[in-house]
Amino acid sequence: MTEKNNKKMIRAWAMFDWANSAYNLVITSTIFPVYYTIITTTQEHGDKVYFLGRRFTNTALSNYALSAAYLVMAFLLPILSSIADYRGNKKIFMKTFTYIGSLACAGLFFFKLETLELGIICFALAAVGYAGGILFNNSYLPEIASIDHQDQVSAKGFAYGYVGSVILQIICFIFVLKPELFGITDASFPARLSFLLVGIWWMAFAQIPFRALPAGSPNYSAVNKKKIHSGFQELSKVWTQIKKMTLLKRYLLAYFFYSMGVQTIMLVAAGFGEKVLHLGTSNLIAIILIIQLVAIVGAMIMSYFASKIGNIKVLIAVVALWIGICICAYYINTAMQFYILAVLVGLVMGGIQSLSRSTYSKLIPENTPDTASFFSFYDVSEKIAIVIGLFSFGYIEEITGNMRNSALTLSAFFLIGLLLLFSLLNERPRAALHNINIE
Repeated sequence: MTEKNNKKMIRAWAMFDWANSAYNLVITSTIFPVYYTIITTTQEHGDKVYFLGRRFTNTALSNYALSAAYLVMAFLLPILSSIADYRGNKKIFMKTFTYIGSLACAGLFFFKLETLELGIICFALAAVGYAGGILFNNSYLPEIASIDHQDQVSAKGFAYGYVGSVILQIICFIFVLKPELFGITDASFPARLSFLLVGIWWMAFAQIPFRALPAGSPNYSAVNKKKIHSGFQELSKVWTQIKKMTLLKRYLLAYFFYSMGVQTIMLVAAGFGEKVLHLGTSNLIAIILIIQLVAIVGAMIMSYFASKIGNIKVLIAVVALWIGICICAYYINTAMQFYILAVLVGLVMGGIQSLSRSTYSKLIPENTPDTASFFSFYDVSEKIAIVIGLFSFGYIEEITGNMRNSALTLSAFFLIGLLLLFSLLNERPRAALHNINIE
């Protein structure tokens, strides 16, 4: 049994966020979306591209690719988490997905307009690697931290992630903005070099948690290792348990809806800024850096307020702010307005991710052996939410020709999540049984 609240173990666990958050910042949030939008917008075809013989709007295609990646993971992760729980070897899967993701990022070094198919495939595989690694990393949280420490530990992981990703982003930023300092004459090379650096960074720093974390689930010796149940049977078992826990069931439904909005905004923000406001690479990178730095503060602030007024009340306030952000995105027209909106996004982005993860972890019965299966259920919910959110965003842009309409639509998902969170305030007795403060 792993010792809980061990500072060295927690720091090593948080370094996984440090390692893979570089992907989240450079590939999904800053340099790749801008690079992709620029090279796929031509005088001959405008913002239309051809992928495997079919015509797409460029930004809709990237959203569809991410949707496909997360849809695959929604089906694949339950099976793998079941195997990990029964064999007690979830770190092997954590490593495998890390290597898939990091090598796919490195493969983006070869992405140009003439290699669009390769670029889109590597882009999707990087998302697969990121999603898989996150699941197995999250499942360690209840094993390394007691319930009263999980908000703080979860926030530390996100803080490490933001700091690490910002450091690499600044390094990439220098290459992108000052290529002449390094004798770079190929305009595409700085962005492609950034993708390669992400792959190296991700793989290298992941070795720290790989060395420190235990091999897998604590129920390894208690089961017949030859008997591997279907992952979906495991999800069914988890769902059977969740149905008896009204608070957790209702919380997951709320999380499902507001995640559609949160994850989609995080994935499309840079593309929105470039395509709708034409902000340019330097402005977008600066804006995303601001978001990351503010997000560190936001995660810590929300962890503090959660300990004072309760997780659910803080989540309600944050989701309400997200609704306002969606409405503002529909109307903004200037770089300054986008900067202000970016600060608001930063404040609520890290906090809602960290608090959502730790709230779910608190609601899992203590000493549950199959934590990977519980977090698989959580991750499947998130992945399906991302699929619906990204597909809706891309489809609405294609049929209306305007990303602003897509942004406004996301507010409906947040509103449903908000109403469900309000309903949780009537569940104080059940919350007390799970040692979670929602008063």
